[in-house]
Amino acid sequence: MALRQEPYVLVVGGSDSSGGAGIARDIETISSIGVRTCLAVTALTVQTHDAVMDISHSQPDLVVDQMRAALQANKVAAIKIGMLATAEIVVAVAAVLRENPQMPAVLDPVLASTSGGALLEAGAIAAMKRNLMPHCRLVTPNLIELALLVGTELCVDEDGAVRQGQELLVADAQAILIKGGHGSGPRSTDILLRCNHEPVRFDPPRLATSMRGTGCMLASAIAAHLAKASPLEDSVRKGKRFVFQNLRKNAAP
Repeated sequence: MALRQEPYVLVVGGSDSSGGAGIARDIETISSIGVRTCLAVTALTVQTHDAVMDISHSQPDLVVDQMRAALQANKVAAIKIGMLATAEIVVAVAAVLRENPQMPAVLDPVLASTSGGALLEAGAIAAMKRNLMPHCRLVTPNLIELALLVGTELCVDEDGAVRQGQELLVADAQAILIKGGHGSGPRSTDILLRCNHEPVRFDPPRLATSMRGTGCMLASAIAAHLAKASPLEDSVRKGKRFVFQNLRKNAAP
């Protein structure tokens, strides 16, 4: 019974049989920050670190039932959303968020795997923008995802990324964290955009290493700190620090 009083992050996302991303990475990250997790599994994937071979989608009603059961069983203080796979699942998850309007949700808009395999149906992007994003406290697209969400070409500089992010704010997103890991230059700059706020830049040095699941890790770390009642900007800063420290360990000889 005591466990029910501890803050939880409800993780909504797909499994990764390699363990490199998805809910395995989410649980690992959130637990290391000292917050418990509960789950709603949206898809089962068959994949290695190099390729996605098969995906089995959960039924939307099953995703909703998992979310409601987790919310009933535990003191959920934040929600982290990853792979959603289909438009029907996007709409179903959005319905549960509407039932819990005070719950901060962090959406990592997982559109494709690192190896390039599609993880969200093309027609589901419009549903994500229309139905889900307005109910999320933060959306964390990388530069490729940002361009797909806006429906334009990949931006070539930071100013272009900010303009694309502001388009999502106009489309009723509450806050956007543009991830700069796919960019170039000596610093890996992420930009936090909110209505009626100046952009906030987080720009640690770019490390000469790569690691699967960093997008999952960042969104999960932010959600864990939101669950511990940190303000959004502080949660992003702490999440960035967490990812940077893990990347630095991965880069160590």
